[in-house]
Amino acid sequence: QVSTLSDKSMVTNESIQQLLQESFQGAEVSVAQSGSKFDVRIVSDEFEGLRAIKRQQRVYAAFGDLITSGAVHAISINALTADEWKQQSRFGSNF
Repeated sequence: QVSTLSDKSMVTNESIQQLLQESFQGAEVSVAQSGSKFDVRIVSDEFEGLRAIKRQQRVYAAFGDLITSGAVHAISINALTADEWKQQSRFGSNF
């Protein structure tokens, strides 16, 4: 999908955030990076009614070949609906 990001040096928090925002229109996206590992939080009503594995599959699909190319080594995914995020936020979850 975004083959221009297959070069490891081009993968940044901002590029991952943009990729996910393009894939999940209207979503709230947060990205934290440690080397080639990314922690992502996506809050989107597109996840309504989906089990966790289906949500993760949708997020992985957005990364396309970034994982297979090695540009992204690992991803930790927190995919929530807006209601789920509000509930977590009340109990002190920041990411």
